[in-house]
Amino acid sequence: MAGSLAEFVVIANRLPVDRFIEPGGGTTWRTSPGGLVTALEPVMRRKGGAWIGWHGAPDEKLKPFDHDGVRLVPVPLSGQEVREYYEGFSNGTLWPLYHDVIAPPEFHREWWDSYVTVNRRFAEKAARVARRNATVWVQDYQLQLVPAMLRDLRPDLRIGFFLHIPFPPRELFSQLPWRRQILEGLMGADLVGFQLPGAAQNFVRLVRERVGHKTHRDTVYLPDGRTVLARSYPISIDAAGFEELARTDAVEARAKEIRQSLGDPKHVLLGIDRLDYTKGLRQRLRAFGELITEGSVDVDDAVFVQVATPSRERVDQYRLLRDDIDRLVGRINGDVGRIGQQPITYLHASYPREEMAALYRAADVMVVTPLRDGMNLVAKEYVACRYDDCGSLVLSEFAGAAAELRSAYRVNPYDINGVKTALLDAMRADDRETARRMKAMRKHVLEHDIDHWASAFIDELTASREKHGKRTRPVG
Repeated sequence: MAGSLAEFVVIANRLPVDRFIEPGGGTTWRTSPGGLVTALEPVMRRKGGAWIGWHGAPDEKLKPFDHDGVRLVPVPLSGQEVREYYEGFSNGTLWPLYHDVIAPPEFHREWWDSYVTVNRRFAEKAARVARRNATVWVQDYQLQLVPAMLRDLRPDLRIGFFLHIPFPPRELFSQLPWRRQILEGLMGADLVGFQLPGAAQNFVRLVRERVGHKTHRDTVYLPDGRTVLARSYPISIDAAGFEELARTDAVEARAKEIRQSLGDPKHVLLGIDRLDYTKGLRQRLRAFGELITEGSVDVDDAVFVQVATPSRERVDQYRLLRDDIDRLVGRINGDVGRIGQQPITYLHASYPREEMAALYRAADVMVVTPLRDGMNLVAKEYVACRYDDCGSLVLSEFAGAAAELRSAYRVNPYDINGVKTALLDAMRADDRETARRMKAMRKHVLEHDIDHWASAFIDELTASREKHGKRTRPVG
């Protein structure tokens, strides 16, 4: 397969594999965990697909290689580009800006210049890899200039773009000095996908106001006669796969072991997040700590397990956050804990899928309280693992998943008293109420899984290009 052109191309910041060094010094590649890889691998094998992305090591060039029937095309990044394009503009500018400016974004011209350079490199790589009239799907905020750059190079391609994080309202997006360039970059796609309808509407409104193109509902009409569709496609998970894993004897045994190690409390509350300032870790831990302190919850009856996966540890904001959470957990445990009984178990580590499933099975209450989140798949993973219809989900109204998981205990994470009330309601709910809520959420998650998401987007992308010549421009 190596050397052939691809009919279906995925462009993402990272390749879907992780490199491992064997004891003898040899190198092997293993498929990364994640729903996107799971959903797209069958399509890529069937269509002779290629995945373009960075392989994770700076200042190293690798040739394309095949892995499990998929062609992988590495894009090299220098150490400076990792600092400026990835850690800088992508995660120091766009990430906080798109997440409601929870942390102040930084606007540096050299970061932008690096972002343009790297996006062009991705686009040029795709132009060489894609077969004539191929379908190309660009992923996420790190590559928002790629659609237009690629269309300039290869106007024959069918191009889609999906944004996995929120897209901000115009009042926030307008802070970006390069706002027009980003909008024009995205308009290189035939279909621009977002997690929620409001994000798609934000995009269309900004295009109309900032760029001046005609729009009608979810369609942008360009001067050259081409049209761009902007629609929502809420991403999901491999729900059946998580349920199957949760049902295994090994996971069930491990879940029981976890509860025993925590002292078999009446309630196990669980949070699983990347260590990120958007996830609302401070708010949920503070709310739980207050419930213990004021006596609403007994330290012998409830334990909060918080898993915080290491994230972007070279960025100052994340180092400061880790120190802040460490101090908060230490203070709460020191104030209300007892020998052999700590109210909060804090784990700053990554865990394999099997351990995550065991944690989901062990937890009576899943607490997902981001201050802003494009979707939040942890909430859906928890629901998928609760095949016995037990367990409660406390979910921030600012997570994209809240629009779908309507039977969760919805909270405003900024309202500490409201979070405390929801935690108490979730812990005190009877079996009938818990089952009613979980059944409704499970039905939705199982019907709207990752395959449903990928198929919906690809089908619409195909249809949008086929109908391209039939579209008419609006009057006026």
